[in-house]
Amino acid sequence: MSATLTPDDHALLLRLMELPTAGPLETGPAGPRPRLREAQNAYARAAAGTGFRVVRHAPADPADMDRPDVPAPVREALADPAFLECQPSLVLRLGPELPAERTVMFNVHLDTVAGDLPVGFDGERFHGRGAIDAKGPAVALLAGVRAARDRCPALGRDVAVVVQAVAGEEGGAMGVLGTRPLVERGHTGRLNVFCEPTRTRFLPRSTAAMTARVSVHGDDAVDDRPHTGHNAAVLLGFLAQHLGRALDAHAGTGAVCVAGLHTGTLHNRVYGTGSLLLNLSYTRADAGRVLESALTEALDEGLDAFAEAFTGTALFDRTAADARALTRLEWRKRGLPVLDDRDPWGRDLMGRAGIDPWPSDEPAFTCDAIWMSGVAGAYTAVLGPGDLAANNAHADGEFADAAELDGFADAVARLLTAFTAQTNGRP
Repeated sequence: MSATLTPDDHALLLRLMELPTAGPLETGPAGPRPRLREAQNAYARAAAGTGFRVVRHAPADPADMDRPDVPAPVREALADPAFLECQPSLVLRLGPELPAERTVMFNVHLDTVAGDLPVGFDGERFHGRGAIDAKGPAVALLAGVRAARDRCPALGRDVAVVVQAVAGEEGGAMGVLGTRPLVERGHTGRLNVFCEPTRTRFLPRSTAAMTARVSVHGDDAVDDRPHTGHNAAVLLGFLAQHLGRALDAHAGTGAVCVAGLHTGTLHNRVYGTGSLLLNLSYTRADAGRVLESALTEALDEGLDAFAEAFTGTALFDRTAADARALTRLEWRKRGLPVLDDRDPWGRDLMGRAGIDPWPSDEPAFTCDAIWMSGVAGAYTAVLGPGDLAANNAHADGEFADAAELDGFADAVARLLTAFTAQTNGRP
């Protein structure tokens, strides 16, 4: 019998989507506090019906954030004492405290991107923020565990299941305040599954990303005398094109996103200050270092090219003369690990559970699974229903089909059954 979500599961998902859980990095410092703890409490109550108990429900410690690879937006947000407190993470356990080799860990994030969407279910499709990323997968996960326990009484006795329901996956936090502290506290297993949309194919890879900000700090000018100021819009626009072309050669080893150019909004003013953001993902740590060097070199070359192109012009001569002194490169995020798990044990287990692999020629994406990189004796994969793009994750119209969630629940049940059988020495 296939695992399916019950009407109670449907009601739980609708309730979770009704609770706004976008964190402060998504909503801004003046935005509403997320009702994340309330959502996690509802999730824990539902999980208790399958036998899960709460083993931790708390935010990260401030000491967890005192590290050089913590993204700059997180470090800056820590000035607000409530920043961590309003973003707790929940750890549930089914079964006794067993060794990692007898434990399966599932990680799912209950925070979302910002943006209120109408919540509803028409009998076939769920609509709402978090439907596919990742409140829908979180509810389907519980349905899958419940079905596996019905099929396999040894689950919860000879094999334990840990669920991390975390904060801080969205908003550029990169899991440093949710997943990483839990991994480092040992809430992991021999098998570790991160519930993100993969069309229910297992993906044993996860990229990491770094964010650079190119900023210009010059003098403004009025529109009647534009030549007297520094034109950050022209300088940054030139650099955006130059960097985009220079970094295009590296797009094969990751994603190069040139974005976030901002100076001002008025038509009758020369803005001397502005910024340009670049987000650069990489599949290997060495590729990340190469990309970092390539950006630094391309920016240097771009400043030379700008000076050559605009020196002596009526409007931009001052900007050309001072461009190098006005421009600064700042890394808002870098030095994060990547996941590339090649353990054949995990591939064999997924095959026995009837779960197909992610195509080797299809690019991976970034998620909290990076923090399992280097954890000894652990196999890690990303697995979940739906598709980030096709299901409009992070966009208007986010949805999850009930059939997709049912399919993921059944995959979870099959995977847990296969793991339990193998752990207990049965084929």
